[in-house]
Amino acid sequence: MNSTEDTVSQWFADHMEQTAMAGSQVAPLIPEVADALVNTLLGDGKILACANGNANTIAQYFCTALLGRLSQDRPGLPAINLGADATTYSAICRDNRFNETFARQVTAIGKPGDTLMVFVDDGHKANLIQAILAAHERDIGVIVISAREKTDISSLLQSQDLEITLNDLEPVTATPIMMLITSALCRLVEQNLFGG
Repeated sequence: MNSTEDTVSQWFADHMEQTAMAGSQVAPLIPEVADALVNTLLGDGKILACANGNANTIAQYFCTALLGRLSQDRPGLPAINLGADATTYSAICRDNRFNETFARQVTAIGKPGDTLMVFVDDGHKANLIQAILAAHERDIGVIVISAREKTDISSLLQSQDLEITLNDLEPVTATPIMMLITSALCRLVEQNLFGG
């Protein structure tokens, strides 16, 4: 192998090691979070998701898997990625209200019994913080999946909220692991609601 191949092989080895570590750390939390999502859906609630930057791809995947399908044909589940509508997003930002991009949407379409899923890999969090505060004001439960163990978001969570945190990983390392966690959640939601 040449040095580039060695580097790529090392990336894969590092990924497998980080994934195994994360699996042992977060595996006990995933069924609890999946149960909370199922309870939201059985209670006629919807799931709102938000994230910034690359983490928004995870939020979109999560909502697509629930609204469409993951591994079986079944009815669509109400899941909305608040960061997917570029027109709405830019309209809210237009008047220098970036911090309100998600909070305004949570306030407008969220209702008690819904759940807000927040995906955090790194970077700007003020708009995520505002979304969580808006969710609490509307009696909406909050679930956070984060690449970092202790953040300013963690301190906002209430006793009924849930959090899955990784071991302070950089976004490039955290993203595929967060995607795996998201897939596991969606798979459990499907199984719990529809069997299989």
